[in-house]
Amino acid sequence: MRSVAFALIAATAAATPALAQERAPFTGPRVEGVIGWDRVQAGGGHDDDVLYGVNAGSDAQMGGAVVGGEVEYTDSDTRSCFGSTTVADPRVCAKASRDLYVGGRVGTVVGERTLLYAGAGYTNAGVKVTSDDGTDEVTVDDGNLDGVRLKAGAEYAIGTNSYVKAEYRYSNYEQGVERHQALAGFGFRF
Repeated sequence: MRSVAFALIAATAAATPALAQERAPFTGPRVEGVIGWDRVQAGGGHDDDVLYGVNAGSDAQMGGAVVGGEVEYTDSDTRSCFGSTTVADPRVCAKASRDLYVGGRVGTVVGERTLLYAGAGYTNAGVKVTSDDGTDEVTVDDGNLDGVRLKAGAEYAIGTNSYVKAEYRYSNYEQGVERHQALAGFGFRF
């Protein structure tokens, strides 16, 4: 009987650290707010402004590796123009609006609280294009540009369910439109 009691105590003591461990810090559904710098480039011109939005996703941490998927909605007041408002060289302006993104990311955990990651996915940007040749101004509303986004970033767990992040991303859209963004985010895991 003494050996059975000793075996139960030993098994409980061995299991206690496993039961006391917190879940992996980069696992589970998440939602975050993002804000940062946005540069839209088109036709040799560019403009810089602020982007803002929300991101939601879910990650799975397996040892030191993390994989996940995400969706995002951002908006921006960035506007890019080129041309000189003449019939021979009409001025064309593209104003960025909402940007929808769906993609995935893979990363590695450094230390216990830092995730370094890279990602890629599909992006669809709303754009309002205006052309002015000095005599007529034509505006096309609700245009959409399809593209591909590549990104890299770092996420730091500041608590059991909260984190901050910094990220750089490059998006390449149809019709020669490119976008560079650097942002910061604050989020929660559930």
